[in-house]
Order: sequence, then structure tokens, then C-alpha cells
Amino acid sequence: MKVVILAGGLGTRISEESQFKPKPMVEIAGKPILWHIMKLYSYYGYNDFVICAGYRQDVIKQYFFDYYLHNSDVSFDLRTNQMKVHSNHSEPWNVSVIDTGLNTMTGGRIKRIKDYVNGQPFMLTYGDGVSNINLKELEAFHKAHGRIMTISSYNVGQQFGVLDAGEDGIITGFREKNENDGNRINIGYMVCDPKVFDYIEGDRTVFEKTPLENLAKHRQLVAYHHDGFWKCMDTVRDRTQLEEMWASGNAPWKVWNDEC
Repeated sequence: MKVVILAGGLGTRISEESQFKPKPMVEIAGKPILWHIMKLYSYYGYNDFVICAGYRQDVIKQYFFDYYLHNSDVSFDLRTNQMKVHSNHSEPWNVSVIDTGLNTMTGGRIKRIKDYVNGQPFMLTYGDGVSNINLKELEAFHKAHGRIMTISSYNVGQQFGVLDAGEDGIITGFREKNENDGNRINIGYMVCDPKVFDYIEGDRTVFEKTPLENLAKHRQLVAYHHDGFWKCMDTVRDRTQLEEMWASGNAPWKVWNDEC
């Protein structure tokens, strides 16, 4: 199953970091948050990625172009201009970086990569949130419920819109969050069947609005409840907190075992 990652936005609320790079390329512990997200998927065996790029897509493309070299032990013979690779520590990833437009909305970006998922179900997430969610359980949950789309929900007391879901997980609507609200939010980490493309009109479609609202109206949207760790890197303060977690050795999203 392919993993589609939305990575084309401007990241205006973390502009101190994203002025010269897209938000998913802002680093935590010397690695882009995009890398951290991909490492989680890779841990569960998902290694085929489609990156929906837009703003400063060149930075993302250059990163993966240089990735093999930067993760290898090499010798250079300057007399003959030859390079010898001794060992490589790269992940077994297949990465497609797709230009989905500079000002395209989230729905439009998803619509533009339709041909890259080959008519198959696919994972979908945002390029700015890390979690320790069990992705194999998420996929199994999606298959068991037989709906067009599954989103991961999380109870967090922040300034996000909330979703209404019944005991069976079926989502019936969306609304703005109240101060005393204990309902769950959509944190990404989604699974989509190809029929989801039928709910997206074009480039100006905000995926989190009409498409999700209509999926809920048609009872084709279900919520997988995640009660572990999740954090969105929305501000410089968020980035600092994630850095501190990693430095302390207590980064809950690092479920993989290597020391990278």
C-alpha cells in the first residue's frame, strides 16, 4: 500500500523555520519531520511514498536526490574523479515527489496524485505531525469497516475543529471545537479507497471541508481512535518541544530501533 504525504503548504505559522524550506523539511534532531513520519511508516512495512509537493519543492527533491550519498561511507579518488561506496545505510524507500502546485488546496493535491496510486487503496497523512500510531492496526480497522475512508482521531484540548462519531466509529459530522468539548480531532494517518477521488472537485477543494463532510453524510467515513502519542509541529514552540523529547531519549514517535 502506498503512502501519500501532503507536503506542499507554506507553513505560515512556523515562518521562522519555513521561510526557505517547506514545513515538512523543518528539522527535528537534524532530520526533517518528513523523515520522522516516513520512518514510522517504514517500521510497519510501508516503503512506497508519494510526496505531494508545492512550496519549495526543490528542497524536497534535492534532499532525496542526495540521500543515498549522505547515508553512505564513500571514498573519493580526486585524480580520476571516481567515487567508491563502501557501505550504505539508506532505507528501502521508493519515493515519488510530485509537483501538485504552489497554491493548490489539500483536496486538489490529493486529486493530482490519483494516477500514482494505481487505483489501489492508499495511506494518507500530513507532513507535520508525528505519532506512535499502530499503522497495521489502522489498515486492518479500515478493511474491517468497509468504508471509503478511515481517519485517525485523537482527543486533544487545542484549537481544532472536532468530529462527531458514534460508538461504531462512523462519523456523522464536523463542527468547531468548544472550550468544554472532549470530542476527538482528525490527526491525519488516514486510509483511503480510490473512490475518495470522486469526492474531490479540483485544485480549490479543501479536503477537510466538503469532501470529508460529504463522506460523513454518506456514512462512508469512519474513525480509528488513537490514544497514544501525537503532536503537530505547528509553531516554533512545538518544534522546540519535539527537539527536547528527542534529546531526552523520550521521543514516543520513535518506534524504530536503529540509532539514526
